[in-house]
Amino acid sequence: MTILDGYEMVVGLEVHTELKTVTKLFCGCANAFGSAPNTNVCPVCLGLPGSLPVLNRGAVELAMAIGTALGCSILPSSFHRKNYFYPDMPKDYQISQYDEPINVGGTLELPDGSTVRIERAHLEEDTGKTTHVGASGRIHGAERSLVDYNRAGVPLVEIVSAPDITSAAQARAYAAELRSILVATGASDGRMEEGSMRVDANVSVRRVGDATLGTRCEIKNLNSLRSLQRAVDHEAERQSELVAAGGRVVQETRHWDEVAGTTVTMRSKEEAYDYRYFPEPDLLPLVPEDPWRDRVAAELPALPAARRTTLLALLGEPTPSQRDQVLSVVELGIDAMVTSAVSSGVDPARALSRVANEVAALNGAETLGVDDVVTVLSMEQAGELSATHAKAVLADLVEHGGDPRELAKRRGFEQLDASSLDATIDEVVASFPDEWTRYCQGDDKLAQFFVGHVMKQTKGQADGKAVIAGLASRRSR
Repeated sequence: MTILDGYEMVVGLEVHTELKTVTKLFCGCANAFGSAPNTNVCPVCLGLPGSLPVLNRGAVELAMAIGTALGCSILPSSFHRKNYFYPDMPKDYQISQYDEPINVGGTLELPDGSTVRIERAHLEEDTGKTTHVGASGRIHGAERSLVDYNRAGVPLVEIVSAPDITSAAQARAYAAELRSILVATGASDGRMEEGSMRVDANVSVRRVGDATLGTRCEIKNLNSLRSLQRAVDHEAERQSELVAAGGRVVQETRHWDEVAGTTVTMRSKEEAYDYRYFPEPDLLPLVPEDPWRDRVAAELPALPAARRTTLLALLGEPTPSQRDQVLSVVELGIDAMVTSAVSSGVDPARALSRVANEVAALNGAETLGVDDVVTVLSMEQAGELSATHAKAVLADLVEHGGDPRELAKRRGFEQLDASSLDATIDEVVASFPDEWTRYCQGDDKLAQFFVGHVMKQTKGQADGKAVIAGLASRRSR
């Protein structure tokens, strides 16, 4: 899907990320995904009469960490009641921050060098979850609706970007980079499939060269990077076609239908005055002092941009493919496997390739210990394991755990010594005289023919590179 020629899209994103606290924002109920419905609830998060909120200090520190990582100013802030009457909030209001958010300003630089401004990143509580039972999964046509209040009161930070995004691909890159930062700071697990991070996209279109923003529509609760990119592309195309035909975009909230690949109207768009904000009378203003802000900043780990710089420096002059691999391993949070392997003497290109390809492809790769990965890659580097066997040992480690060297020994993966390998190469060469003649005459493709037969005879224990080297030395004699 593409926007019509002569038009450009303008996108701002609102990213809601649940914070990785033990308890909820204003009470002691567990902040835990997957519990039985309506079991992590109490009088406070159910809004029962006489209950009073108590602010979670850990949630405040995580919000400050997010603001610091995004270059925001961390300011004195206050809480407001945001009133609305949906069944997913038992109090009929949500405690949020309105005109005095904790984090203001900031920027997010994307891997391609473009920059998106951050307007605010404020604290609020999450709502409950409503499940509409019926074929459509939506309220229209549902037989009944079920409400689970376990999520009500879970701490959230809503990160609001400026309307600086100009393509669906950039929107996706922004959300991916932001998710990497949230995970790196420890503020969130970033699991979009579990609702830990959700994205609302405000999309408008205008004619190229026009400085006035068009009427925007908000696409709610996008829960994957793929859905975000597809939804933004579709909505920009829809609006450009509508405007080009003489129609008018109506400001509204829209739903992304993943199956149909379209956005559909949910409801007219609310404005701030519709929520009747007023100060939360049961909570004092929040005033983070300098020592507190300084401590939070000092405890921040290396962020994705700095980690990418470190990896690229190890590679010297990285190829475009290696740059993509660097982006991938940092986004997945497994780049420490690469840097640790290089520190142990593994070739940087080999370490990056193995982690970006073999390790990243394993289901459950996050359970691998860095030291175990380093051991496997070091064994391959030393010629103790072939690339194929190294991959098999990594898979075994994910499935069963254990010691990499013991696993390799138990599976008979010890590499052949030089004399045994030489004897096997000689035997294979003697078995295929015609092919050897053609290889010696310059048919380099036959190298893989001989490698395959050597591997077959050695049951995969030969090092492919060593076989290639042995063939080349014999040809040059």
